[in-house]
Amino acid sequence: MSSIAVTPKPAPEGWVSALIAFDRRTTGFAINTSVFMLVVAVACGLFQVFARFIMSTPSDWTEVLTRFALIWMVYMGAGVALRNGAMVSVDLMHRKLPPVWRKKLDWLIATVTLSLLGVMIYWGFFIAWRIRFQNVAGLEISMAWAYLAIPVGALFAVIAVLAHLFDPLRNELDTAL
Repeated sequence: MSSIAVTPKPAPEGWVSALIAFDRRTTGFAINTSVFMLVVAVACGLFQVFARFIMSTPSDWTEVLTRFALIWMVYMGAGVALRNGAMVSVDLMHRKLPPVWRKKLDWLIATVTLSLLGVMIYWGFFIAWRIRFQNVAGLEISMAWAYLAIPVGALFAVIAVLAHLFDPLRNELDTAL
């Protein structure tokens, strides 16, 4: 039986370790929120099926709440995916490049991703603010609550991208189907 010795990565120092610790908390919160929203969506879907086909009285609020929950689930889960390395990347190029060029490619990918997230944050808050008085039929709450998922999820994703840049996990191939 052979054993392979794996040397652990050295722990980052200073502000990078603070960023990674902060990322662990925010990513944990994001994954828990995403899972909770999935549970809400499933529960609302099941209730809608029960109300419509068993009770013959369809509910008008469950479809809207399911949609809101799915939107929040996706945008909160995006940061978790980015933290685990599921960013736009060219795996073959990354593997074949010399280490100094790999780091430059990582910075390029992070810069492009952060630019897109910046646009999502700015315009997401802008749109949410503009439609804050528009109510959703069935729930009678502001439509802004659905649109807020975009900038809030993007803020969590910014933290994840920065943490991935300084402490890459490279789990994209481990979690691929």
